[in-house]
Amino acid sequence: MALISFLNPLSGEGQNIVRGLGNLNDINLNNDDLVDIVIHSPRQTISNQEVVPESISDLAVNRIKWYIERKNNKEYNPNDYAYFFNEDIVEYDTVAFHILSQAMASKFNKGSREIKLFVESQGLMVEDRLTKLLVNEKREMVEEILGELLVQDGIEWNFLKDLIASKKLSLTDLVLSNGEIILDREDFVYTFGDKFSDRSPERIYDILIGDNLKELILTKLIMQNTEDYIDHIKDMLKTIEVHPAIIELGERLEKVISDSMAKYNSFYAGAYGGSVGKLVKDAFPPCILNTIKGVSSGGRNDAIVLLLTSFVSYARLYPGIFAADATVKVSDIDSNLNITMNEILPIIYEAADNCNPPLFEDQPQEKINITSKLGFGMHEVPDLENEGETTWYTPMSCEKIKMHLPQLCKANKDCEKINNPLSYYSRKKWIMNKNGELPNSNDDLNDDNGSSEDNSNK
Repeated sequence: MALISFLNPLSGEGQNIVRGLGNLNDINLNNDDLVDIVIHSPRQTISNQEVVPESISDLAVNRIKWYIERKNNKEYNPNDYAYFFNEDIVEYDTVAFHILSQAMASKFNKGSREIKLFVESQGLMVEDRLTKLLVNEKREMVEEILGELLVQDGIEWNFLKDLIASKKLSLTDLVLSNGEIILDREDFVYTFGDKFSDRSPERIYDILIGDNLKELILTKLIMQNTEDYIDHIKDMLKTIEVHPAIIELGERLEKVISDSMAKYNSFYAGAYGGSVGKLVKDAFPPCILNTIKGVSSGGRNDAIVLLLTSFVSYARLYPGIFAADATVKVSDIDSNLNITMNEILPIIYEAADNCNPPLFEDQPQEKINITSKLGFGMHEVPDLENEGETTWYTPMSCEKIKMHLPQLCKANKDCEKINNPLSYYSRKKWIMNKNGELPNSNDDLNDDNGSSEDNSNK
């Protein structure tokens, strides 16, 4: 049977492993035992030396590389990282998890995309490892780990309030009775057995709870505990000096994450080859230009909050949204929110001030709604710690603009066969680039001298 740390490196067992193997002075040294485990893992690719870790610090970095490849690479080959699912690697992998946590805590801010990425990677690692275990072995491990994490029987739902608050888990995922979470089969049958007349309560248990809910709760608890562990390390680092090996690992991770995200964020390019860069006002569709000039009372809110906010943010950060099949957050492109705060919001706020009357003068709450539409929840200004509380709103379709904001839609010849203002922008930029008409000043929006087809119907 696999060690508990294969799924939960924060277990007591995992802490004992770290005490035995976690000498920070050794994490950059070549480790022949580790290499032997890797190259003898079933189905492991060994022709590509880049995926074979030679040290524990390499293994830590490869945990992040695995996650980014697994999530973004359409040609991802699971055999490149097969060793992560070889139970023989559990001790070295546990140490790698802990030094990775230390490096993340020392290098990156709380709520940063890098720390979020690490927490998400741990969740996906648990999910994938669960699928590799034999059914009986998996059930036994899940029960044992949940027994440690949930501590006692009769768990009230608010025991998981942190998971629910962070949206890692929803109340709708749980089966409750008088506020108590039902996970055990016998408890379910005893509590709800007389509620079913046409089906066996045991069968209903398998559908509603069974292994799936337990594995979901297990995964989300480990993710939350990983996040809490990083916070704990950050507090400790206020009073102790960071080990040079951890500093070096943090520098490596910053480069790996930056390079990898840049590689996979090349999907910025849209159907017409539109790329990320300074906004080009000459490529804006009429509806957006009219919004920037200012909107009269009656259409201000939708024009600024729904139309302009989504258009400007995607046009600046991710013009290829409708051509991509991946979800993305603002911080995936604007990791420190510098572009958002210094380029995107000023355009939106200025347009709001141009309204008659100025939007925030009598509707100050709309600043919160703008932040919400960027994906940062109901707060006055975007903050990385709040990202994900809401969804980054995609631009309105032309059809919806004509329906709800007809006064802004003054179609020109370039609007033909266009279904969304963002598609207009990408196509117009492509045409301007083809004709050598893009401004030489790096596509400067502040130059006031300038005056894709897709199937999106958002």
